[in-house]
Amino acid sequence: MSPLAVRTRLAQGPLPILAACLLWGTTGTVSSLAPHGAPASAVGAAGLVLGGCLLFLTARGTRAVLRTADRRLLAVGALAVAGYALAFYPAVARTGVAVATTIALATAPIVLGVRSRPLVTLTAVAGCAILILGGGGAHVDVGGVAAAVVAGLSYAAYSAVCAHLIGLGHPSRAVVGVVFGGASVVTLPVLLWLGVGWLGSAGGVAVAAHLAVFTTFAAYLLFGHGLRHTDAATATTLTLAEPAVAAVLGVVVLHERLPLVSWCGMGLLAVALLALARQPGEVSRNAARPRRRARTGCAG
Repeated sequence: MSPLAVRTRLAQGPLPILAACLLWGTTGTVSSLAPHGAPASAVGAAGLVLGGCLLFLTARGTRAVLRTADRRLLAVGALAVAGYALAFYPAVARTGVAVATTIALATAPIVLGVRSRPLVTLTAVAGCAILILGGGGAHVDVGGVAAAVVAGLSYAAYSAVCAHLIGLGHPSRAVVGVVFGGASVVTLPVLLWLGVGWLGSAGGVAVAAHLAVFTTFAAYLLFGHGLRHTDAATATTLTLAEPAVAAVLGVVVLHERLPLVSWCGMGLLAVALLALARQPGEVSRNAARPRRRARTGCAG
């Protein structure tokens, strides 16, 4: 593969996904600034409801997707997105950030990518685990672990569904908009039940706005664009970069201390992701497949 082809491939697939990880990596730091007493699940649900509405309302071609795409797949995608948010935050509350994040992020690439790229996938997962758990003191709760697995499987299902629909020729932005619009509808009653009183403060509004605009709206637009040129297995493995971003932000913004073993895990993860991003493999499977229908509206 020529250097130009490598650069083009990186710009089309891996780089947008890694940019999404950069935005997702701010979630923990920003969520920690929510008003005291705001339920963690409510904070995450608010970001999803508002961001999902933005994705749906700003996407062109959603009517065509609703009319022509398999509605069962769209429903599965919407439930998967809602399931991730509603399972991940309780997992964090029960078993802690480190264990919940490791399990949730590692489940998707193991399910989708271990068969096609076993070495690089397992290396990336190992680096992620060392990075997050390297400080020790992790608390394991069976219920929390189960919730984290559900979150990881939900994320894998969302990625696979969106990659499939985009590969069939539906505009990525419209697919993401429809799926997240559905997830907003599913999540809204849960948000109202959890309580929205914390949104009455300026800090609460600022946190919810950041989660909605940056970690949901912008991040999933980038992720959907990357799925046009990257298969779901590669995409979910690349998202293991998220905890590295979160760790660096924790050190720089929150003045946390990262042990040496965690820095080593970050290095191992970086090597694996670099190898994966440069791997020719099936990166363009979605792009190379002939489009079965004309694009309508704006491609993501």
